[in-house]
Amino acid sequence: MFEGRRDGREERVLVLAPTGRDAPLACQVLADAGLACTTCADGEELWRKIKSGAGAAILAEEALSGWMVNGLLALLADQDPWSDLPLIVVADGGDSSAAVFATLAPHANATILERPVRANTLVSAVQASLRARRRQYEVRDLLRGQAETDRRKDEFLAMLGHEIRNPLAAIRNALSILDQLGSQEPGPVRQRQVIERQTLNLVHMVDDLLEVSRVTLGKIRLDLQTVDLREAVQRCLSELGMEALAETQQLALTVDAERVLVEGDPVRIEQVICNLVQNAVKYTPRGGSLSISAKAAAGMGVLRVADSGVGIPHEMLPHIFEPFTQVESSRRRSAGGLGLGLPLVRSLVLLHGGRVEARSGGPGRGSEFVVSLPLKPPVTAAARRSRERRRAGAGGGNGGDGARRTGGGALRVLIVEDNLDGRESLRDLLELKGYQVEVAENGTQGLAQAFAGTPDVALIDIGLPEIDGNEVARRIRATLETDRIALIAMTGYGQPEDRRRALEAGFDTYLVKPVDPADLERLLLEVSRRQALQRAEGE
Repeated sequence: MFEGRRDGREERVLVLAPTGRDAPLACQVLADAGLACTTCADGEELWRKIKSGAGAAILAEEALSGWMVNGLLALLADQDPWSDLPLIVVADGGDSSAAVFATLAPHANATILERPVRANTLVSAVQASLRARRRQYEVRDLLRGQAETDRRKDEFLAMLGHEIRNPLAAIRNALSILDQLGSQEPGPVRQRQVIERQTLNLVHMVDDLLEVSRVTLGKIRLDLQTVDLREAVQRCLSELGMEALAETQQLALTVDAERVLVEGDPVRIEQVICNLVQNAVKYTPRGGSLSISAKAAAGMGVLRVADSGVGIPHEMLPHIFEPFTQVESSRRRSAGGLGLGLPLVRSLVLLHGGRVEARSGGPGRGSEFVVSLPLKPPVTAAARRSRERRRAGAGGGNGGDGARRTGGGALRVLIVEDNLDGRESLRDLLELKGYQVEVAENGTQGLAQAFAGTPDVALIDIGLPEIDGNEVARRIRATLETDRIALIAMTGYGQPEDRRRALEAGFDTYLVKPVDPADLERLLLEVSRRQALQRAEGE
């Protein structure tokens, strides 16, 4: 690739004229006009100097042998998108010039000058080429500036997500504790449910902000599988607690989801559904209605989410999927949100090769969002037989439920977390479950306690002072037996590269804060079963 540098090489004119005194004479003419010029002895020298920076190149027709043209065109094809190096070719007139032009014009930014070339004609052509080249450099610098801005934005968003998720983790832990220890009277229970819902709203807003940035930069990769839209709808409604929410909001909820198999990323499809459902709930007043359906139609899996809410003005429909766009009436109602949920829905649907459409009869007449996703191609008879053979070869039975222990108290848990509220609330929560818990407030303390007590599982934050969580994991793995301790990252950093670095450092699992206490409990029970099985096999 071309290295575009901000030095004299970017303005120099390279000259390749292998016969006579054409090259020195051309450089003298350009030097008299105040233009930097450098001669090249052969094609390879020309290519090297183009790669290190050039404003334009002057080539004599005699230099354009077959191998030379092929090498030059290959070099030009490898330019950065912003670059289109100007070439000036000095050729004999008539058929010769036409042949040169026919060879270079489709693939290069070439100007043909016919001999004899007047000095002012050559200078004028070079000056025009250099002006065009400078505009290319301006585009390059603009692209570099945008890339740097995007990099800083990504860093800011990652830090924002981390800093917001830490207090949300402490709030969620405290809520789970209050659910067990607090009053079970309807009033206190209702207030805790309010806090829980608003905490989840904050989590989703942070996630949407980060996800939209990643989609825009092309950093999302889909894990394509067979997805049942009916199951995805059910998981989404369960995650959102829609049954209780509908009762609280006095919403008439209707679900008509058939078994529809599409090809997609199950996590992303569920994200699409949850965003649409949350959007419908947010903009539907108390006592309204919400319907969700999933059916196959015209070779597509069609998901519909319709509500009787505030509706969308006709003039807003073409813009509803643009970032930070919100219907004016919804802003007056202070419904909340950043205006990023629907843009994220559109981006994810398009990544799946699908389409999404918003419909509304206007203000006060509700809205309907229709998502169409490609159906899973039918399984051929040969593929079905192959799958059945693989199943038969795998043997029968799953061996039962494993060596699951009945109590959580057998597990010793080490929490390494620098956030005081997050650390203490998580300890209180796990101790209520019967686990034996130790805590450390930084990486150095965490290592000392891991080596001294060898816990069964360590819950480690990544952004620790002194030694970060990844280094803690690496040192534990290098010192202790691999299967002696389960390492679980619990962090506010949720980008894919953060996950990759953590898993490479030795973590078994990566959880993004705030972690659902039920999910953490299931994970710890799985660790308990696995370690019990290992002990049984060793006896």
